Amino acid sequence: MLRWTLVVAVVLLAVVAPVCAAATPPPNVAAASWYLVGDDGALLASRNADQARPMASITKLMTALVVLEHAKLSDVVRVGETAAEVGESSIYLRAGDELTVAELLHGMLVPSANDAAEALALYVGHGSIDRFVDLMNEKAEALGLEDTHFENPHGLDEPGHVSSARDTTKLVRYALGVPFVRDALARETFSLPGRPTFETTDDLLGRWPPLVGGKTGHTGGAGWSEAAGASRKGVTVYGAVLGSPSEDARNAALRTLLSYGLDRYRVLPVVSTGHVYARAQTGYGRGAVQLVAPASVARPVLGGVRLTERVLAPRSVALPVARGAQLGRLDVFAGKRLLASSPLVAAQAVSEPGLVGKAVWFATETAENLWGVVT
Repeated sequence: MLRWTLVVAVVLLAVVAPVCAAATPPPNVAAASWYLVGDDGALLASRNADQARPMASITKLMTALVVLEHAKLSDVVRVGETAAEVGESSIYLRAGDELTVAELLHGMLVPSANDAAEALALYVGHGSIDRFVDLMNEKAEALGLEDTHFENPHGLDEPGHVSSARDTTKLVRYALGVPFVRDALARETFSLPGRPTFETTDDLLGRWPPLVGGKTGHTGGAGWSEAAGASRKGVTVYGAVLGSPSEDARNAALRTLLSYGLDRYRVLPVVSTGHVYARAQTGYGRGAVQLVAPASVARPVLGGVRLTERVLAPRSVALPVARGAQLGRLDVFAGKRLLASSPLVAAQAVSEPGLVGKAVWFATETAENLWGVVT
């Protein structure tokens, strides 16, 4: 039977020291509210994060999620007069047009077309915008968006149609985890036969490489807003800025905020194949077997967070021991959050001695014990 011991050790300070950005204060950007989190869920910066505000076309992220849950991409939608008459941002749909759900979703997410959003909502809602909006609010509740309430599928200003910087950040983070949405938000253009090529409303896309994708929004009530994700060298962060005074101010605010978040992390080797994490005795004088990780693991680590290792390993094991046999486990924590886990395996094989070898060992042990008693 194996005897197990739990060993907890703080990772050397030298491992954490290179992540020195923790002392940098969060930026103050030109927006009414903002929110920034790391992929690990750590809150990095915020202002008026729970303040309910109009979110304009960021709404279309939720519209896309609901459509994808209730329709097939290949479904054909016949555009009605109601959708064709929706104003402002548009891909110039005409009553009687027939487009696939995929085409309408791209038109809604890339050039932020209100008519495409309305057409999709009417299709999924079986002719009722209210029925579709109910689905949006049900999904918002399921995602824990406590400050969010929808009144329409496109985001045009309407009483009660509000969200917050915190909720829109949660929403874009979830939406970017959906492959179709992530792909659409990464597209710089969209086109339909017989219509002009439409460009994305996201000015940072293609101009600032770390941007993974985001959804812009602008109305008189919402100001200039955007929720987005950014990734660089294995580090990903998500943020939103709501209510910037101009398009340029919004772009600068979002880029500054996301850059600050990316700079707060470093990718560090938190599990190393070159380190012996524990030793287990084997018996018969064969010495201890070294326990190592079978593969190295690197993770983004937030500046100023202390790393700890928890090693679960046997004090002794029965022979024989095969090389690579799993004998323990390593858990690495950043603060209270589990950062990485790895099995611990035998670094070398240790054979079991035969009868002669065991007899020699027993004789040697007996002689040493007797000598100890005598002396």
